Amino acid sequence: MLPKLSPVHQLTPAGIRIGRRPLTLLERLCSAADPDEGCALLLGSRLEQGLLSVERVWPCCNVWQPAGERRRHFLVDPRESLQAQRWGRDHGLLLLGAAHSHPTSEPRPSLHDRQLTAGPALQLILGRGGSGQPWRLGCWWLDEEGDVRPLVWTMED
Repeated sequence: MLPKLSPVHQLTPAGIRIGRRPLTLLERLCSAADPDEGCALLLGSRLEQGLLSVERVWPCCNVWQPAGERRRHFLVDPRESLQAQRWGRDHGLLLLGAAHSHPTSEPRPSLHDRQLTAGPALQLILGRGGSGQPWRLGCWWLDEEGDVRPLVWTMED
């Protein structure tokens, strides 16, 4: 579960910008965790155009218990969330949300994902239909009521 984000996050963003390097790192993290769900925190900024810019991916361990259920669930250690927030604050970045993988399903927030996210928050999901299938990125905004809105994303070099 992510901590509540600051009021600057209350407005639904117009879209997401993510750099090639953070996106590549996210895909590698998820591939390394496969067949379990991989997870990370997303650090960045809110741009004037109403866009969120994902500038850093903070790798995290999936600490879901029992460990045998990590193929369908993830949980970021709260200590990692605090470390990422502190580091981001020291470097002028905001904690925007989390990313995780769905190794055997589509990149959409599950009911479980929505229940464990304290919105408003950004959620990036890398999903695929199974082993050997390419990863596909889904970007979602989860508001305080648990409603989910898809977001358009663009990659920056």
